Amino acid sequence: MAITSANQLELLQTAEAVAREKMIEPGLVIEAMEESLARAAKSRYGAEMDIRVSIDRKTGKATFTRVRTVVEDDELENYQAELTVEQAKQYLDDPKVGDEIIDEVPPVEMGRIAAQSAKQVILQKVREAERDRQYEEFKDRAGTIINGVVKREEYGNVIVDVGAGEAVLRRNEKIGRESYRPNDRIRCYVKDVRRETRGPQIFLSRTAPEFMAELFKMEVPEIYDGIIEIKAVARDPGSRAKIAVVSYDGSIDPVGACVGMRGSRVQAVVNELQGEKIDIIPWNEDVPTFLVNALQPAEVSKVVLDEDAGKIEVVVPDEQLSLAIGRRGQNVRLASQLTGLDIDILTEEEESARRQAEFAERTKLFMETLDLDEFFAQLLVAEGFTNLEEVAYVDVDELLVIDGVDEDTANELQARARDFLEEQAKKALEHARELGVKDSLVNFEGLTPQMLEALAEDGVLTLEDFATCADWELAGGWTTVDGERVKDDGILEKFDVNLEEAQNLVMTARIQLGWVDPADLVEEEEASEDEATEEAEA
Repeated sequence: MAITSANQLELLQTAEAVAREKMIEPGLVIEAMEESLARAAKSRYGAEMDIRVSIDRKTGKATFTRVRTVVEDDELENYQAELTVEQAKQYLDDPKVGDEIIDEVPPVEMGRIAAQSAKQVILQKVREAERDRQYEEFKDRAGTIINGVVKREEYGNVIVDVGAGEAVLRRNEKIGRESYRPNDRIRCYVKDVRRETRGPQIFLSRTAPEFMAELFKMEVPEIYDGIIEIKAVARDPGSRAKIAVVSYDGSIDPVGACVGMRGSRVQAVVNELQGEKIDIIPWNEDVPTFLVNALQPAEVSKVVLDEDAGKIEVVVPDEQLSLAIGRRGQNVRLASQLTGLDIDILTEEEESARRQAEFAERTKLFMETLDLDEFFAQLLVAEGFTNLEEVAYVDVDELLVIDGVDEDTANELQARARDFLEEQAKKALEHARELGVKDSLVNFEGLTPQMLEALAEDGVLTLEDFATCADWELAGGWTTVDGERVKDDGILEKFDVNLEEAQNLVMTARIQLGWVDPADLVEEEEASEDEATEEAEA
């Protein structure tokens, strides 16, 4: 691709040919040629000169010009590309700083080395333009399904020809033991498109839950039209999957629409996913109801939801346990992914044994702390009382509904409970002070003596120590490690302090210490409300 000034039309012909081959704008190729000719001219006239080349888009004529810029006297550094106002007066009537003086210079005949250099510049520019075009073409296709042809396989990764470039289907993004040969046609989900120095990188997937969702969108017109929505997808790629759907038209059954006549629609998706079995589940706003559906085909007797912990307990008949758990825990694992909750499965026998143990434990608590006989303590537990605080501070009328309890008995029960609690609080505060708790923390509103004792045992002794705690350190939480949720125990978790309460306590401490300005919090809250409003409107 050696370019000479002798054949001007050849420049345009070369630019057109390269642009067609690489599917880029001819103007970009001509700009690269202009830069390469300018570089060759600089090697001839001097590297310090500002030589520019302009190629006529119609005739192909290359015009070489030397540009000099007018600068202040004390800023003159490059005598070849700059000149002072005084020097510029011989070229311009009223020169000003920043004006440019342009002189045409003779064109340059390029030798072999200069031509090679020019060729490299053009190829580099063309490659950059090609990369930009590929990125612009594919960046908006992330999140869609693409068809391609297998080119080769490298270390288990499949290189796919997607028309205007190459994409990568990594080994861990393939379903099961899929293997492909060159020229095989393949359908994948575009998981990510990144702009990198070596060019745009297009990453494909066949295991992503979104791949299944997009396949259903292609097979089920009601999903494409928005009448049916896919709410959640959970997959064990190549083996089994669960997909939750909801219909916004009461006359259309979402499950039936996705299955299709004689299973034609779902079967098309199954065939694409190498025989992956798909459970189509009706979505429900009520989490326990949704979970019962998600655990199909197992039958569920009872569901107990703990929203704060993000956990849910499911009680199933003894003979349904293995079906609910599934082979190697597959059924319950997919149901957990679908609902976003940790699921504990118990048999009716196990749940009954646990309830009996809890009943016995609470009965023993009331017998020992309130000096009651077993029968009376069991009456309290049977009425739903679980701890001393409830007995001590509940409305008296709630105690009077218990058989055999009159007003005097109720008052005596509450007095015993309060005395015991006050004694426990006194001991806890004394122990906390022995451990070194300071008055700044003792006088902080919102912490009970038992909480102070627990904080002291964990080394939190001052208000400053408390203010440095994170909310999850106090209330506990859940962390995902290697795809599994792991429990983080909180210092105050046993006192039923949730994340929001912990956050408010810590923030109040920081405000009292002067670490945080309340006005800043108001501004942040207003800003977040504005963002939420804008997102809702969008």
